[in-house]
Amino acid sequence: MHSHDNIDDQANGLRKMNKQMVKVISITGGKGGVGKTNVTLNLAMALAQMGKRVLVLDADLGLANCDVMLGLRVEKNLSHVLAGDVGLDDIIIDGPFGIKIIPATSGSQNMTELAPAEHAGLIRAFSELKTPVDVLLVDTAAGISDMVLSFSRASQDVMVVVCDEPSSITDAYALMKILSRDHGVDKFKIVANMVRSLKEGQELFAKLTRVTDRFLDISLELVATIPYDENVRKAARKQKGFVEAFPKTPASMAIKSLALKAGKWPLPATASGHLEFFLEQLVQPQVDRGIA
Repeated sequence: MHSHDNIDDQANGLRKMNKQMVKVISITGGKGGVGKTNVTLNLAMALAQMGKRVLVLDADLGLANCDVMLGLRVEKNLSHVLAGDVGLDDIIIDGPFGIKIIPATSGSQNMTELAPAEHAGLIRAFSELKTPVDVLLVDTAAGISDMVLSFSRASQDVMVVVCDEPSSITDAYALMKILSRDHGVDKFKIVANMVRSLKEGQELFAKLTRVTDRFLDISLELVATIPYDENVRKAARKQKGFVEAFPKTPASMAIKSLALKAGKWPLPATASGHLEFFLEQLVQPQVDRGIA
């Protein structure tokens, strides 16, 4: 009798029961100044208004800016969880419309370089998470750090925020090139931000696809064109999301339409729909594929 196997099967069965099915979307932007955190937070609020339980992981570790943008007080952050002082639920702060935010550390610690004990601690922290979550939005740092790559590689959907300026387009291209070539990411959802018109958003997307179609084996989908909108800046001065401060303004309408779409993006039927899978992907060192 393989009673040992049975015990293992039972343990696995229990573990599966405890797993939360979570949609994990990482939001990235190649360069700073494209409005990535603003898109993340307002998308979180719009999804919450639709009844989704949303958790924002502020993974912009150099800046830790989600809390600053919303004027929220942060007592403890992810570094306290990694040190084993507190659990993940203890550091989550409540934002508008019931969104929850995990504040980042302000040091730029790279998840793939955590010590093994910290890896284990991070996975344990997430698997012990009591807060129910439907959607996890990961607000990554600007640029192409290992941190951004590891979060994007582990997410089910990668959303790239671009605006109509040459450096934004070249940086977005560079990011997608590395993610597709070295990390197996072949689908990207594009958000054209701060555009003057729908036509400008479509032209921006066309510029991007012209280069990617020629050089990369990836598929891009334009999921939102968010208009340039004075109320976005006004809301920021009030330390509020624009969907909260100006719900009917054009930028809010565009974000709400994105939230409706994102709410319908399918969850993988496989293990990758689980929070633990996201974390295991996140912390495993990238296998060196060797240079051909």
